[in-house]
This record gives sequence, C-alpha cells and structure tokens, in this order.
Amino acid sequence: MFQVGEKIAYPMYGAGTITDIVEKEVLGEIHKYYDVNLPHSKMTVLIPVESSARVGVRKIITAEDFPAVFKLLGEEAEAMPANWNRRYRLNMDRLKTGEIEEVASVVRNLVRSDRKKALSTGEKKLLGTAKQILESELMLAGNYTMEEADELVESHI
Repeated sequence: MFQVGEKIAYPMYGAGTITDIVEKEVLGEIHKYYDVNLPHSKMTVLIPVESSARVGVRKIITAEDFPAVFKLLGEEAEAMPANWNRRYRLNMDRLKTGEIEEVASVVRNLVRSDRKKALSTGEKKLLGTAKQILESELMLAGNYTMEEADELVESHI
C-alpha cells in the first residue's frame, strides 16, 4: 500500500502525488481510494486501493533511471505494422502497461514516424498522450517544469 505524499505513476494518466487516502461508500460497501493530484493535467483522481496493483499503479522512477529512459529515446525506431489501426492498437497496449520503458518507446517510435511522414490524427493524439505521461513522470522525479521535461524529451529523440 502506498502512503500519503508518495509519487506514483498511473497508467494512461501519468504521474502524481498521493494527497490523501479516503474511504467512500459505493453500493453499500466501504472502499479505500488514493486521492492523487496530477499536476501536469491539473486534475485529481481517485484510485481504488484494492485494484491499484492490478491496473499498474507503481512508484515513479528516480533521477538515477533517467539515463536509461534517455537512451531508449535515442535509439532507432522499432519496425511497426504498416496498417495504422494495428500500429495504434499496439502503441495503446504499450501505454496501458504503465511501464516507463514502454511509454518512452511509444514516444520515440511515433516522433520518428512523424518526422518521416505526418501521423494520422489518432496517432498524433496518442503521441500527445504518451508524451504527457512520460513528461509528467520526468517532471515529478526530476523536479522539472512541464516545459523543461518536454525539452529533455525532445533533446534525446
């Protein structure tokens, strides 16, 4: 179980800080929730404590993990399916894992694809989501602003 004040990564939403652990009654049962502030999107989410591990909630990376993330961003793009729908589903599945390596790989692959040929509208939106997830974690782990985290990501791709 995480504690108030811990910084966590929530798949598809990004990184945030647990501000409280609250109890709420849902359908006559009391459940505990992490109240998480997501500073990059200026929103708060409630994550059920009992299912947090199953959905992939984890502690954020540390500054010591940055070199591995930046190395991933600098590598060549992976071969992707030619069909945009398959590519989209593959990248979405990778984002849903919540693993920083998967998120960084999606960002790298989509940015490199966009540089060769403009992405479809759906893939552009997916790239925006992936970058926001990655940058939010860098932001909290390295105490950066969102702009500084964006510059870090862009400079390593």
